[in-house]
Amino acid sequence: MLYLQEKLYLCRQKHEELAHLTFTSGSRLLSFASPAVAAIINVTPDSFAVHCSSCTEAEVLSAASQALQEGADILDIGGCSTRPGAAFVPEDEEWRRVETALRAIRGAWPDAVVSVDTWRSGVAQRAVEYYGADIINDVSGGLWDNRMYETVLRARVPYIIMHSGWTDPMQQHTAAYPDGVLAAVLAFMQERIDILHTMGVKDVIADPGFGFGKTLDENWLLLRNLRVLKELGCPVLAGISRKSMLFRLLGITPAEALNATTAAHLAALDGGADILRVHDVKAAREVITIHKKLKGEI
Repeated sequence: MLYLQEKLYLCRQKHEELAHLTFTSGSRLLSFASPAVAAIINVTPDSFAVHCSSCTEAEVLSAASQALQEGADILDIGGCSTRPGAAFVPEDEEWRRVETALRAIRGAWPDAVVSVDTWRSGVAQRAVEYYGADIINDVSGGLWDNRMYETVLRARVPYIIMHSGWTDPMQQHTAAYPDGVLAAVLAFMQERIDILHTMGVKDVIADPGFGFGKTLDENWLLLRNLRVLKELGCPVLAGISRKSMLFRLLGITPAEALNATTAAHLAALDGGADILRVHDVKAAREVITIHKKLKGEI
């Protein structure tokens, strides 16, 4: 652990200029003055919390319009569910879903900041090349497709690297962490961020991967210690919205977990979260305002 702490210190010193919410995406600058809200726009029929029934352009436009009106900074589009037990989705089908959403959103809001939630480099490349996607959000952290890092480098867009604890997309069980989940997440992030920076990928966002390959107690340990991730020297994303760590704890359903999500978001902001990835934009914006008031910033 001492070695890891030393490496984290060097990483922070080397890249501390990245620990803010200003990113370069292609030819434009993305800048957020305070914690940002990424709205989940699912184009999947089997997501665990909120999904589309037929994934038409009309459904996408309705969801995106509401998210933007409620104050979303980023629209995060996902065409392949990674919930435990989800069916495997072929790449062509994932791209068909994602393209439907991108075409609709770019047509209606050309300047909207769009993130694509995919672990496949082919989907990421087409999203950036054909529709100018601004951010790539990879739940595998580059482990499930060895071409992803090169793709992100060529695309010149920010990259969200998540820790899942799984070695392939169909591996859905809880992982083992001999040195503890916090040490495992930190070691994975530090190693991968170093690789990305060495390659020339400068804008990296760390997501500890709540709910992926972790027990309920391990998820809560991560949330309690979220601020440790700031040592990585990059912005931190918290994806807690309506997750099993909330509804399993309370014995409720994902649909009933908005109140729990809001409480967890406040804890995440207290832990230094820079981006909240959410199903409920209005509630997330309200908790950001409350947190800023508590800190005396407004």
